[in-house]
Amino acid sequence: MKKQISLGVLFLLCLLPLCAQQSLLPTPASMRLAKGTFVIGKDIRVQGSNGYTAQLGAQLQAELRTLASSASSSPGSIRLSIDKESAMPKEGYSLIITPTDVLLQASDEAGLFYAKEALLQLARSGKGVLGACRIEDSPRYEWRGFMLDESRHFFGKEKVKQYLDIMASLRLNVFHWHLTDEPGWRIEIKRYPKLTSEGSVGNWHDPKAPAAFYTQEDIKEIVAYAAQRHIMVIPEFDMPGHATAVCRSYPEISGGGEGKWEHFTFHPCKEETYQFISNVLDEIVSLFPAPYIHIGGDEVHYGNQSWFTDPDIQQFIRDKKLQNETGLEHYFIRRAADIVASKGKTMIGWDEVVDAGVSPQKAVIMWWRHDRKHQLVKALENGFRVIMTPRRPLYADFVQYATHKVGRTWNGYNPIEDIYRFPAPIIHLTKDYENQVMGMQFSLWTERVADIKRLDFMTFPRLIAVAEAAWTPEKAKECSSFMRKLPSFLEYLDTLGIYYFNPFDPASTPEPDAPAKEDVLQNG
Repeated sequence: MKKQISLGVLFLLCLLPLCAQQSLLPTPASMRLAKGTFVIGKDIRVQGSNGYTAQLGAQLQAELRTLASSASSSPGSIRLSIDKESAMPKEGYSLIITPTDVLLQASDEAGLFYAKEALLQLARSGKGVLGACRIEDSPRYEWRGFMLDESRHFFGKEKVKQYLDIMASLRLNVFHWHLTDEPGWRIEIKRYPKLTSEGSVGNWHDPKAPAAFYTQEDIKEIVAYAAQRHIMVIPEFDMPGHATAVCRSYPEISGGGEGKWEHFTFHPCKEETYQFISNVLDEIVSLFPAPYIHIGGDEVHYGNQSWFTDPDIQQFIRDKKLQNETGLEHYFIRRAADIVASKGKTMIGWDEVVDAGVSPQKAVIMWWRHDRKHQLVKALENGFRVIMTPRRPLYADFVQYATHKVGRTWNGYNPIEDIYRFPAPIIHLTKDYENQVMGMQFSLWTERVADIKRLDFMTFPRLIAVAEAAWTPEKAKECSSFMRKLPSFLEYLDTLGIYYFNPFDPASTPEPDAPAKEDVLQNG
């Protein structure tokens, strides 16, 4: 009987590495299991030939020592290698684990970094024991993004860094940073100090909240932190609408607006407006090395009432033969695109920009209006590159479970399963335009996300599903398998103190409170 028990325990121990391998998220394109295990000991040796491989190897060695299964010696070494002449795809990697050695290979630095992150995830899941295997992996999409709105509520650089760490583990590579909007301006611009002394005061539920913003040194620190994790940071400077924080700080460039939409737009006809935008962009461009600047370009009609009555604006429309106020909006977008291009960057805009007459060489489109699939098709047919972030299922401010009360709905909500299946329901719309689809993004608007607890709750675990949908090839995806592996990553989030929604036990994670202002927003 004792022998049977001992054999049973041994069998379970042998299964542990196998279970760990199956828990790797995002699911790799190819994984072949083999016999044996590699045990990470405290004396683990990690070797990189020189330069980046040596630097990354030293980092990996320190990280693995915290995950070592015992004080015993490791059976062999871990080696990192970059071969720029290999046929491995961009950002792709291979990870070969044998009982005596581990080899991480890639053709570029990003791929090697992802191999490191995959190895760390396996080591965490296996408690320092790695099952022998061979993984060949590369991403489905080049753009695997997460957007955080800090205009409506501000969370600070330590929280942003924590999210960048988690994004790196999930092989997400774009952080879209929504830093300007109606409630607040969140980035220091030295030429225009009132943007922070006045524009950063308030948030979505408290217009008198103390000023909160990132200094330029903060921005540099976060951008560098992201770059070390192969994450590109894209700033968003909203125009011509969603400009309230700017225009209340500098009303001379305000385009008016009525009631709660006062100061919502820039003045579209003053040259001072475009000079202001150019000057601000000079400082933004100096802080963000990414090739893109997001300018918004959406929902201008909310606050352009003054455009219809202002005699100077009406005369400008006639003089420029713009036909109407929509034509004026498009004129503004074209001017903005030219300014961004003059700074050596490419403009990104929401899908309204498709109709503005901007050259596809000057702009990338984010398709967000899920109920306007024709905008996606039109963008592709007109030659634009497109990033998919439709409200359903990729907006994180939507409710994620049937009993949740706070958040958006639109003929349904955004459960993790719908996110995981994306983009399958709309993939037929992109047929023959696959090369123009850059990827996908999870976007978190924070009207009802005022604190860290709720931020975590609305982000996780759905961001994990986004990561797999953006990375894993369709043929390797399987929702039930993903859900079986998910608890392993949730355990990692536990170690970070993340308050995530638990889809396996909803009662264990009650929905956090939200700001007491219009608790539920539907269809908008």
